[in-house]
Amino acid sequence: MRWNNLTVEAEAATRLPGYAAGAVVRTFDAPEALETRFYEVQAKSALNKVPESSQVPFRWTVNPYRGCSHACTYCISGDAPVLMADGRTKAMEDLVVGDAIIGTRVEGRYRRYVASEVLDHWSSVKPAYRTTLEDGTELVTSGDHRFLTERGWKHVIGAAACAEQRPHLTQNNALMGTGAFAAPPVVDEGYRRGYLCGLIRGDGTIGSREHERPRGGRWTQHEFRLALCDQEALDRATAFLSGFAIGVGELQFSAGGGGYRPARAIRTQQRSCVQAVRDLIRWPLDADDSWIKGFLAGIFDAEGSCGREALRISNADDEILDWTVHAMGRLGLHVVVEDGGRESRVRTVRLRGGLPAQLRFFHLTDPAIRRKCWLDGRALKSSSRLGVRAIEPLGVAMRLYDITTGTGDFIANGVVSHNCFARPTHKYLDFGPGRDFEKEIVVKVNVPEVLRAELGRPSWKGEHVALGTNTDPYQWVEGRYKLMPAIWEAMRDARNPCSVLTKSPLLLRDLPLMLEIAAVAEFSANLSVPTIDEKAWRASEPHTPNPRARLEAVGELNRAGIPCGVLVAPLMPGINDDPRQVEEILQLAADNGATGVTGIALHLRGDVRRVFMDWLRSYRPDLVAHYERLYARGGYLPQAERQRLGGMIRGGPLTTRPSPWRDHRGIRRMEGKREEIVAVRPPAPVQEALF
Repeated sequence: MRWNNLTVEAEAATRLPGYAAGAVVRTFDAPEALETRFYEVQAKSALNKVPESSQVPFRWTVNPYRGCSHACTYCISGDAPVLMADGRTKAMEDLVVGDAIIGTRVEGRYRRYVASEVLDHWSSVKPAYRTTLEDGTELVTSGDHRFLTERGWKHVIGAAACAEQRPHLTQNNALMGTGAFAAPPVVDEGYRRGYLCGLIRGDGTIGSREHERPRGGRWTQHEFRLALCDQEALDRATAFLSGFAIGVGELQFSAGGGGYRPARAIRTQQRSCVQAVRDLIRWPLDADDSWIKGFLAGIFDAEGSCGREALRISNADDEILDWTVHAMGRLGLHVVVEDGGRESRVRTVRLRGGLPAQLRFFHLTDPAIRRKCWLDGRALKSSSRLGVRAIEPLGVAMRLYDITTGTGDFIANGVVSHNCFARPTHKYLDFGPGRDFEKEIVVKVNVPEVLRAELGRPSWKGEHVALGTNTDPYQWVEGRYKLMPAIWEAMRDARNPCSVLTKSPLLLRDLPLMLEIAAVAEFSANLSVPTIDEKAWRASEPHTPNPRARLEAVGELNRAGIPCGVLVAPLMPGINDDPRQVEEILQLAADNGATGVTGIALHLRGDVRRVFMDWLRSYRPDLVAHYERLYARGGYLPQAERQRLGGMIRGGPLTTRPSPWRDHRGIRRMEGKREEIVAVRPPAPVQEALF
């Protein structure tokens, strides 16, 4: 490998936002750095203060690099519905850059829903976890994903119990949001009939009038007309009428002005068409759910409104109001009827339950006029049952999706989710948070000298400093720039408590310096080792160092007094349950002084079963029939098979003991929900990885 660095002459004077001097742009002639550019800059400061709103147990970080070739992300399942700015939902995997969505922002004392935009969209394959809420909502995400709770942002899974564990979900937490989204209606014949009934009865005119001819005799004029200010509802009505073979023409109804909006109308004067409209809008003898949903969408488009206070539908026709109240009740929506005492006899049906009920109405009925469904500025509060009931690993790696938004968050499955907090920081440099985060790396070449000066200031109180909390300080290019040794020397000389987390064994290069720090101040380190299987590793963490090399690094750290544990998940019959393979994992863990080993048997429920079986058909078609037999009765292995796998873990070289309260990731056990096989040693304080 050639280590010669190449200066990109055309961009040698590139200037990045926030840096006074120009950045020198370099590339490296190495396989790991293909298509990657490195921007050498002079940093003004090294110590970065974590915002007070962040729920992490430290307040200061040092990031010698901006961007990371390891490309770790927070991720959520592709089918998760995301709340759009118009009140509808869209699957996470179908989002595109530029989509208008709903995020949140703190304004004064309150967090409010605000319109935002998708700035970037990407996916990766990662081990998946299911979080189940009190209302039955199931959230499939990576373990690193963060949700907003009543106690701030929390990761799905955490670290071992220690002073530096990251905030993570427990069964005492409740998520923040609107509650589960309802499924949209099926636009069938019943829905179309209901919609036309509500819209035309609410805002249309239909009739037949007798006229005298000048020379004697009589003739009948038939007319149907629907005039609206919103073209969306007019277009939907035209399309629905066309489906029933009713043709209409369109015309300008009013030009607007004087505080009134312009309006257009559709109409027909054909006798057969007018009679067909009458037949369509007759009250049904036995309305099905599709008609009910369509009727509510139509009457809302005609006579409804929704502001920050309430959703209302007003009319003077008692029959229309009675049907509205009945339809709301059929969908489980609670309303009150308000009589304003007006001469016009107009009364109002008001929906109770706040924003969660209003969103349920919008999603169940799908009105055409979206300006009435705007959520911007509404306060983030609800009485939805969003308490955490269970957290469990699914036992497979899945393709998960992430986005970057203007607000740094989004609403998926009815709860507030966080973006990857590292990627959006790249926007500050006029880089994109997607591919640019992985391929445009900023190197703060003077950070050791700046850090030493800042640690020596009289105002510095010697607080804990965490490295690796934003981007990995031991990513590939650290081998070229070697910034970390001087950083550790500054920490040692200042006797400052600190920690590091990484996925790279490269940190072993600096182990002597870490030991010197540990002799004068608190110090901890952590490496993530999810699997040693070659294919699983390349699928879930394609740009990270080999897990076997990381296991060896775990040994070095443990021998230096810095403990690490190992997770074996999932244990899959016929794939990684060869006694020799399992014994090798356990032996490597034991040989390297692992603090514990946890094994989880594969279980296949819901969509996970389909994803896993599709993978199995391409990877090991000879095992398909065997798995169909094993999982014929449900998502879990037969008890005998679980006992066999459990014996492999418990029979390993680590001392075993029961762990009835929490596993090594800090997740409360849910008896009967999953099979866990645990072999542990007494834990020592470690900092869990944030990626």
